[in-house]
Amino acid sequence: MLKVVHLNTYDGNGGAGRACIRLNRALLSQNIDSKIIVHYKFGKNPQIGDFNTNLIQKAWTAATILLERAWAKRYLKAVKTPFSFTWFGRSVIHHPDVKNADIIHLHWINHGFLNPRHVAEIAKLNKPVVWTFHDSNAFTGGCHVRYTCDHFERECGDCPLLKNASPDDYSHRIWKQKNEAYQKLGFDVIAPSSWMKSSILRSSLLKDKSINQIPNTLETDIFKPQDKTEAKREAGLPEDKFILLSGFMPSRKDMHKGTSYLLESLELLKTRLGEKADQVELVVFGNRDDKNLPDFPFKTRFLGKINNDGQLATCYAAADAFLIPSLEDNLPYTVMESLSCGTPVIAFTTGGIPDMVTHEKNGYLATYRSSESFADGMEWMINHPDREQLNQNARQTVMDKFSEQIIAQKHIDLYKQLTH
Repeated sequence: MLKVVHLNTYDGNGGAGRACIRLNRALLSQNIDSKIIVHYKFGKNPQIGDFNTNLIQKAWTAATILLERAWAKRYLKAVKTPFSFTWFGRSVIHHPDVKNADIIHLHWINHGFLNPRHVAEIAKLNKPVVWTFHDSNAFTGGCHVRYTCDHFERECGDCPLLKNASPDDYSHRIWKQKNEAYQKLGFDVIAPSSWMKSSILRSSLLKDKSINQIPNTLETDIFKPQDKTEAKREAGLPEDKFILLSGFMPSRKDMHKGTSYLLESLELLKTRLGEKADQVELVVFGNRDDKNLPDFPFKTRFLGKINNDGQLATCYAAADAFLIPSLEDNLPYTVMESLSCGTPVIAFTTGGIPDMVTHEKNGYLATYRSSESFADGMEWMINHPDREQLNQNARQTVMDKFSEQIIAQKHIDLYKQLTH
């Protein structure tokens, strides 16, 4: 039986952790001996392994994660764009599950887990390595989200995120560390979206690597359509209102999530709808901080963080449309989860979202950074003559492209090709 070990920084925190757990589940269902080992384990899932064998090791791991974040503030401008330094790292090659694996599958490895030196060290095991890129960090000098910066096409340096940017700044030095590591370790890249694949092909670090485009998957038996009226009742939402659902709502300053565009487009929508505006309600889940919430033009209810997938699926199923104003995203799970629950999506045409949303078929792709266009999408959805067809198209997209069986098989085909 093929043995695969997945390495990720955390157990289910963030999109990469969820993607890793979901892939593991999909592979297990296809009789693959698949295991996850993490740098820092928050949860109690006995199926997820941990590199920390005692409390002292776990405390040291937590300390390095916090220390890196604290130190980083000395070098970074006060922007919200995530950036990882390479000060800390750990060796993984002596762990029995890593040594016994046929395939080593890397996922998100920042926050003091695998720095370039420890990535290169994996070459000593002489095993096939696969690496899924959940954001841009592996091929930049430190940033996880690039926006319009093209320095990754060269050798980084003069980084717009660093206080003391120069041709030989931290971003250039990290680029050189990664370049040296990638010369030593052969690995196949998995790009979950066509946007990610085209980004890698433009990068100076990785354009010569073998790149495979395989999307992430999710639990289609949990995230599934429900009767809208019943789902609204169960979620405690009004049955006679058009429900717009949105995920984690950061502050206006958080560029990456595009909150300011969402607020502007909702203002425009309210003006356009006039008296009909009271037929629309906004529902937001995942907001971290009740004190810093913006003022929304529609009646809004905040559900807070939802940790139960079944409950989250009911919220998606209850909504009439899901809004994601993100300005750069690889293959955001909220989009896939919403579609899987039969709820169409309104988003900007950016990142990997067009791999999931087909314009005016299972949602609406607004012009990038246009609040006007985003408002058009909401208006189009509210006035659509056959919403049920949109809902069916949404679910069908996920079953055709992202179901567990299909995605597991694509990974298995790649693993077998590499082991043979």
